[in-house]
Amino acid sequence: MKTKYNIKKGLGNVWSTYTLNLKSAVLITFIIAMIQAPLQAQEQDTFTKPSWWFGVAAGANFNFYQGSTQQLNADLTVPAAFGDGFGVGLFLAPSIEYYRPGSLWGMMLQFGLDSRKGEFDETLSVCNCPMDLSTNLSYLTIEPSLRFTPFRNDFYLYAGPRLAFNMDKSFTYQLHPNPAFPEQVMLPEETGDFSEVKNTIISMQIGAGYDIPLSSQNNKTQFVLSPFVAFHPYFGQSPRSTETWNITTIRAGAILKFGIGKNTTIEEEEDDVEIIDSKVNFTVNAPENIPSERTVVETFPVINYVFFDLGSTEIPNRYVLLKKEDVKDFKEENVQLFTPANLSGRSERQMVVYYNILNILGDRMVKNPGTNIKLVGSSEKGIDDAKTMAESVKGYLTDVFAIAGSRITTEGRNKPKIPSEQPGATEELELLRQGDRRVSIESNSPALLIEFHSGPDAPLKPVKIVNVQEAPVESYVSFKNEGGADAFTSWTLEIEDDNGKKQNFGPYTQDVVTIPGKTIMGTRPEGVYNVKMTGITKEGLTVVKETSTKMVLWTPSKNEEAMRFSVPYNFNDSESIAMYNTYLTEVVTPKIPTSGKVIIHGHTDVIGDAAYNQKLSVARANDVHAIIKQALAKTGRTDVTFEVHGFGEEPNLSQFNNKHPEERFYNRTVIIDIIPRK
Repeated sequence: MKTKYNIKKGLGNVWSTYTLNLKSAVLITFIIAMIQAPLQAQEQDTFTKPSWWFGVAAGANFNFYQGSTQQLNADLTVPAAFGDGFGVGLFLAPSIEYYRPGSLWGMMLQFGLDSRKGEFDETLSVCNCPMDLSTNLSYLTIEPSLRFTPFRNDFYLYAGPRLAFNMDKSFTYQLHPNPAFPEQVMLPEETGDFSEVKNTIISMQIGAGYDIPLSSQNNKTQFVLSPFVAFHPYFGQSPRSTETWNITTIRAGAILKFGIGKNTTIEEEEDDVEIIDSKVNFTVNAPENIPSERTVVETFPVINYVFFDLGSTEIPNRYVLLKKEDVKDFKEENVQLFTPANLSGRSERQMVVYYNILNILGDRMVKNPGTNIKLVGSSEKGIDDAKTMAESVKGYLTDVFAIAGSRITTEGRNKPKIPSEQPGATEELELLRQGDRRVSIESNSPALLIEFHSGPDAPLKPVKIVNVQEAPVESYVSFKNEGGADAFTSWTLEIEDDNGKKQNFGPYTQDVVTIPGKTIMGTRPEGVYNVKMTGITKEGLTVVKETSTKMVLWTPSKNEEAMRFSVPYNFNDSESIAMYNTYLTEVVTPKIPTSGKVIIHGHTDVIGDAAYNQKLSVARANDVHAIIKQALAKTGRTDVTFEVHGFGEEPNLSQFNNKHPEERFYNRTVIIDIIPRK
């Protein structure tokens, strides 16, 4: 039919125009690249990456029509309403961008031609006559955006408002003869402008792009090609103030842009760019061997949650589930003999304790027949599913440990009392929801609870375990980049031994980083290592500093007994320390021997930004340090020395993996090591 021919022809013309523009952009890019190649070979200076970029954005708008329109203007109302449609229009706009190299945030501004042209799907009139309607709708658009670089590399996201001013509102309407009566005369096309078209439209956009450098940093003028794709939802995109026609647009294209870098003085050594910055002081501290095999008596907190897999109301098989005949042999003090089938935690001894939580609870309730508990399930599927989870735990305790059902009540909730997923959260939702699908164990029975606590929110009594620590924290190699957190967006380490073997660590954002000696040295007892620190400044400059140090692997030689306590934290809540204030003051502090040493290190899980987690772990460790120090001062003691560290989510230093929610909960902790005087 003629209608189909017109649609194909129209789309063909659009694509021909777009293809021509695309070919031109590719040709320009190729010419620029050819020009830059010899310049890169001749240029000797090095320049910073520009912060300001200027260029041209070109692309295609894929316009999807929805809704309906029938009264085109005061002079023309067509026999039937048009509904869905599609078209491809040109987007062409100058572009300005500002973002500092290596930073997370920046700004973008584009303003230019924004075509939302298209053709409505063919519609039949009351006489069964096909009708066609097309429009050259177009705007002058202004689009300011925030630019976000989540990985501090060439990939970026952007979002912002779209302010559009109408430039063209013309349409072409054609009524075809009824196919059943081919002798009818074709009526002429009718053209005109839509009435009641909004002069100004305010909508939104969100997109992603990737910067592809076309020139070297050795060039003062640097070129970048940035392919992008953007989504413009229909919100606010109704072209007319009457009827229901709206437009959703997907835009795809590229930005060709250039920026001017600043010249900087450099020193070259083996192809590495080095800029000497006296504001940054880089040092390495590799302690001598600490000759002690430290036996650690650990008071391990029992998180009173049982986590369930998404979609299941059965107790996961990673928990230790006994048979009735095994109950008589279970003793809390021998809990490490009862090992789960699939240990997944980095610190196996502690996870064995936790995975026996139901057996520990059952054993305590058998020994204390006057105790009662409440099991509160929480599920994203609703109260009934949550209560089924709680009943699963109750069934295990009544069937295996023969605890009277009257001592256990159950309840279902949509969310736990202290949820991991907070209102408005948009990132890492799957991990957060895994942590919220759980059964909480509540009790008012002091025999089950930690000292100095009562009420349903009180933690369960911790378990004492004995293990041998492989290497104390104070034996780790520390790399101090004084001033680095302020000067650099990130920095990395290259460590080379005297045999030429190289290892890379990082990137880091904090001033001080500690790495276990075993991670660097393996089984080597000692050696001399060359350490190269490479930092990227906020201006995009590269800073390289080198030093050498002798490292000695920690080895045990004599027994030394230490104590360890832990303070678990709720998700993103450094105020959880208030619950443990009395415990730290009345239980932990009195156990610090005269002239003893207290090492406090904070940790987080992997949820959230790594830099934020680093600061959060320091804040948590400082909370604990302040409480213990104040408790000592009240008794007149000044003989204790402290070390306070924040390790963030660093996987080499975290106590557990982050595969399961219980591991992530235990990683949100502050660990207190009490070391006797040597």
